[in-house]
Parts: sequence; C-alpha cells; structure tokens
Amino acid sequence: MASMTSRSCPCGLSEPYEKCCGRYHSGAAAPSAEALMRSRYSAFVKGDAGYLLRTWHPRTRPARLDLDPGMRWTGLEVLDTRDGSAFHSTGTVTFRASYRGGALHERSRFERVDGAWVYVDGEFLE
Repeated sequence: MASMTSRSCPCGLSEPYEKCCGRYHSGAAAPSAEALMRSRYSAFVKGDAGYLLRTWHPRTRPARLDLDPGMRWTGLEVLDTRDGSAFHSTGTVTFRASYRGGALHERSRFERVDGAWVYVDGEFLE
C-alpha cells in the first residue's frame, strides 16, 4: 500500500488528490479562494492547462497557456489569506510555491464570477 505522503494531494493538504483538488479539476466548484488557489497549484503540478484557463478571470485570462513540461513543483506553503470565504466576493491568498531551483512568492487576487471563484492576477513579492 502506498504511503500517505505519496497519496496526499500536491497542494499540501493530507487528503488524497481525488478527494481534494481532483474533485475541483473534475468540475466541482472550489468553496473558497484558498481552495481555488490550492487547486490551481495542483493543476500546475499535473500540467492541467485547461483547468487553469477555466478558473482564470475572463478579464485577465491569457488566450493560451503553455506550461513548461520540465518544471518540477515541489511544495506549496499558504502564508496568508484575506476574505475569500463563502461570505465574500473577493479575496487574496499569499503563498510560496517551490520548484526545483527556486520558489515563487505571490499575493494572488480572486473574485467571484457567476458565483464561482476565479483567479484575477497576482503580485510577485520579494
């Protein structure tokens, strides 16, 4: 049997992928800005450009997204969340996403569009 760490979701939570971000990738709506951010990180890990585009705000979404197949994401650390719950229409999530050779530190902005959380844009932090 696989160990819990190999089966846990790429987003860093202990649930298996299928019960965590996998259900959002399959069409369930993420209940919070943080859940959406985690599921987007998992989509980067899995190379799921379709999900990333679907969960990107129409106003800021690129026409296409070319993911680097050589990129190896190694971990996600959520540092701060502001708003972004069922009671909000906007939210921010500050995180550090590690990859082989470095890390990305960003404060991401999220909004609801037709009730669903979407990624708007991000500010890179030092």
